[in-house]
Amino acid sequence: MIDLADIENARNRIAPHVRRTPVVAFDRLHRPLDTGARLSLKLECLQVTGSFKARGAMNRLLGMNEPPGPAGIVTASGGNHGLAVARTAAAAGVPASIYVPTGVSLSKIEKMRAWGASVAFAGSVFDEAAEAAHAHCRRTGAVYFHPFADPLVVAGQGTLGLEIAEDVPDMDAILIAIGGGGLIAGMATALRAGKTAGASKLRIIGVEPEGAPTLKASLDADRVVTLDRITTAVPTMAARRTDERIFDIVRATVDEVVLVRDDEMLEASRRLWFEMGIAADLSGAASLAALGRAATALAGAAHIVALVCGAGPEGTSPQAAGEN
Repeated sequence: MIDLADIENARNRIAPHVRRTPVVAFDRLHRPLDTGARLSLKLECLQVTGSFKARGAMNRLLGMNEPPGPAGIVTASGGNHGLAVARTAAAAGVPASIYVPTGVSLSKIEKMRAWGASVAFAGSVFDEAAEAAHAHCRRTGAVYFHPFADPLVVAGQGTLGLEIAEDVPDMDAILIAIGGGGLIAGMATALRAGKTAGASKLRIIGVEPEGAPTLKASLDADRVVTLDRITTAVPTMAARRTDERIFDIVRATVDEVVLVRDDEMLEASRRLWFEMGIAADLSGAASLAALGRAATALAGAAHIVALVCGAGPEGTSPQAAGEN
């Protein structure tokens, strides 16, 4: 699907349009960690539009043979990809149409519209929103930007792996949230092919919700499976099926996928806000939530990196977290 050269080309393309986000130590804590390892956070929640998705969407645009026509760009999204596409379409000067399932953060929908996108609800899960987005393409001729099953998108997300390898050369484990799998596929490709010492020994651990174990179920079956249902309330991590090419990359490069509950992600989001003043959405907090669940896979690790991949208000107030 992609290789290191594709990711390096993506970095060169998108560099003027995205931020190199910081890495900070998760330390000086009110409630210390009990991992026995150093923990660093890659704050991709500070990326333009608030998530890593800006990388893949911009690379998809800049890597096209021809720019989108007057019908513009259309996509389906659980929130973060839609925001990235809205911003990318604005940069290209074309319309953006975003189809979202119910449950997407209203604050993210407001931001999509602020970027000039048209936003419509379609179904209760990502797959239903994707059907509506494809129907829009057939009606209008708009270009579909897939949130994960696209080589240019995956290569764009892989640029995160290059940055982390350069900024944290002594890491020996990394935790990465999974929705459809494009992020971890791109990052794992970059990290395994990297030139840093220990690239082959680095432990790459994916994190999925218990209510959407898309890659975990596929890895357990040794084939891509379609989940019968989605029960997580985290729309950014709620794909019923991954792409065959992404599955092949993950199977070859990722050491383990662990599952976390929605309430564990919410608690981790609140902890990021309390300890660090970081406003992360639940997918952004998934890596921190997985520390306990991944204890066996992390055993002996001296320096762990947790990717905070998306911004959101979930940890900042009970109301934002969906509590009454």
